[in-house]
Amino acid sequence: MRIEILTTFPQMIEAVVGESILGRARAKGIVEIEPVNLRDFAEDRHRTIDDEPYGGGPGMVMKCEPVFRAIEALTGRAVGGRPRVILMTPQGRRLSQKIVEELARESHLILICGRYEGVDERIREHLADDEISIGDYVLSGGELPALVVTDAVSRLIPGVLGAEESLVSESFSSGLLEYPQYTRPADFRGYKVPEVLLSGNHAEIEKWRRREALKRTLQRRPDLLETAQLSEEDRRILSEL
Repeated sequence: MRIEILTTFPQMIEAVVGESILGRARAKGIVEIEPVNLRDFAEDRHRTIDDEPYGGGPGMVMKCEPVFRAIEALTGRAVGGRPRVILMTPQGRRLSQKIVEELARESHLILICGRYEGVDERIREHLADDEISIGDYVLSGGELPALVVTDAVSRLIPGVLGAEESLVSESFSSGLLEYPQYTRPADFRGYKVPEVLLSGNHAEIEKWRRREALKRTLQRRPDLLETAQLSEEDRRILSEL
């Protein structure tokens, strides 16, 4: 997997992707994550990448010329077919685990980070293959959303986490929220770990975890139950709950 992030703040991207799980995955060569400075593709001496909007209005709009040059340069040197170009925008598809899994099947992603009042519409119309939002709110730029996508996608690449079996039980991966987790000590200030988790009975532990996942989803995100894959036993538990 190769992910290139087109941004006016490459240091902001590097500060995150150089650390922790992503940093180790990069060091091992499992995933390539490269911030690309949009200003490197501006041709004037001030490296201008924005201008006033036609028709008037507040703020500035990202110019199409440097973005087009950047994407054409990145796609031109790509190996193995054209990368999937994604514009990070509040107007895009709202990110979900299903979309993350879809993106993880790609071999090369280019994420465009918008800034200011947005991007010239021609970027959206003629460059972007997809538009993605991380939620119904507005941020100062596309860098944080691009990092969210990068982290979510990268951790699905084999070898990045080193424990792929844990992905199956994570929230949203199974269609449900994840069950509660505990670790030592078993008794902290009188707050005790459920006895079943200390029993060593793996069958009973799995039953407890499934019930708790169903309970938590019902309480916090009942909308997920509409599309979750539920067994007859699951439905019986939900009816009981």
